[in-house]
Amino acid sequence: MSYILGLDVGGSAIKYALMDKEANFIEKGTIPTPLDTKEHFIEAIVSIYNKYEDKVEGLALSMPGNINSDTGHIDTPGALEFNYNTNIFDSLHEKIPNIKISVQNDGKCAALAELWMGNLKDVKNGAVLVLGSGIGGGLIANRELLTGSHFFAGELSYLIENPESVGFENVFAMHGGTGALCMRTAALKGLKAEDVDGKQVFEWIKQQDKDALEAFDHMTTHLATQIFNIQCFIDPEVVCIGGGVSKQPLVVEKINEKLNKIYEKMPFPTPRVKVTTCKYNNDSNLIGALYNYIQHDKGE
Repeated sequence: MSYILGLDVGGSAIKYALMDKEANFIEKGTIPTPLDTKEHFIEAIVSIYNKYEDKVEGLALSMPGNINSDTGHIDTPGALEFNYNTNIFDSLHEKIPNIKISVQNDGKCAALAELWMGNLKDVKNGAVLVLGSGIGGGLIANRELLTGSHFFAGELSYLIENPESVGFENVFAMHGGTGALCMRTAALKGLKAEDVDGKQVFEWIKQQDKDALEAFDHMTTHLATQIFNIQCFIDPEVVCIGGGVSKQPLVVEKINEKLNKIYEKMPFPTPRVKVTTCKYNNDSNLIGALYNYIQHDKGE
């Protein structure tokens, strides 16, 4: 039996899994992501492939960046700056010729996982917001992932929050992500941002710490506002929240509370979206990458 080798490339680690086409995991592992050169990065992927080459029919990649999933071209690379304006298919085929390869943005892979097997499985229109250092995810319309004319659709981090100040400090990522929550809490406490993580913030929230509560209120207000704006774009039935903080029930609870306030202030009846958590978190990018591979394989 031949398998698919899924690779979830992040800024610190490459998670990989040997999978069948029903997303059953045969074997999993992790290696550090080389951050120095593209050559070392490609060598790292090839070294994983070499472990399984007799069992593998293709590679399914999830990667950061603005990516043309049809051609493999990476316009902007996210954390992996050496991938700027490069083609991941060409780079890998130089080392591994005649292997099928698919690639998709990591946030969009998370959305595909929910569409295929998760909490968007029975939904026609939906959205996924993955809260991390930024805000990843994707938009689903008529059971299809929206990619847009330049593969930029669903880049939710860059939604502008304040039209009177359009610098990066006023994009959604700087207000609604977990990184923003930690930075705001640290600033209110007079601490260094690197000394505060999400786990610590939620410990403070449980203790009713006023600084952590203020930062959390700010975060969820911005999340609810942009979810309402997403409703205006695609009218989703369900919005799934992912990322480590989504495991905290208070996150979805507070977002729904803030959304209800928005609905109540509307002068006319407004449809209400269901906000819930993602079914998949740690494995979502691998599952979504596999689904992307299968969809592209069918299209060939």
